[in-house]
Amino acid sequence: MKDLKMSCAMRAFFLIFGSMLWLGIWLTGFAIVHWVLYIPAGFAIFAAITGICPGLIVTNMLLGDKDNNAKKD
Repeated sequence: MKDLKMSCAMRAFFLIFGSMLWLGIWLTGFAIVHWVLYIPAGFAIFAAITGICPGLIVTNMLLGDKDNNAKKD
């Protein structure tokens, strides 16, 4: 699980990105915005708080980690 943790810079990026999404949702209106927009907004704040990004985990599972593949050769 330690390999899945992010650096402080990435956490700050996700916090700013997620905050901007939630600000846009709030300014548009919670009842007007489509529900799909809540998914990246929620994931970004979750990643900033916990340091674990679900998108990075899924991408590494689907595409594999190039660093780990290079070490195997």
